[in-house]
Amino acid sequence: MTDHENEEQLYDVIKDLDICMMTTVEADGRLLTRPMANQEAEENGDIWFFTHHDGSVVKNLAANPQVSLGYSNASGRHAAISGTGAEVRDRALIEEKWTDDLEAWFPEGKDDPNLTLVKVTPDRGEFWDGGSSTIVSAIGYLRTKVTGANADDMIDHAKVSL
Repeated sequence: MTDHENEEQLYDVIKDLDICMMTTVEADGRLLTRPMANQEAEENGDIWFFTHHDGSVVKNLAANPQVSLGYSNASGRHAAISGTGAEVRDRALIEEKWTDDLEAWFPEGKDDPNLTLVKVTPDRGEFWDGGSSTIVSAIGYLRTKVTGANADDMIDHAKVSL
């Protein structure tokens, strides 16, 4: 695949997976990971999240903007992103990106004064796209046993500079 095709496939995987594990660096240098719901992955590469202004994500990014995002599902689709993150306190963007299902995490709604956005600007990404069903996985496993092929050969995988 070309670099452009790899980049497109990376974002296809990310858009297919609603939840990621976001890792930030705490003030003492330790890593802190928590689940975050993707709000939007833009065509320019930026990935958006809603969070609380007074929460650990914003505090950690203010001190050290390095961030890692890990995506995975049971169908064999996985992605890893590294880049920088920053808080974006913009009421118009909050209004634009808000969806009603966010009320599960933000019961005060889009007018909550503590609600904020985090924008992650990726610089590297990697994906593994290994099929979509248990049957496909089972067939792949049997193929590796019969032919001696490497299981990794059955997975689309690429590292992408963004």
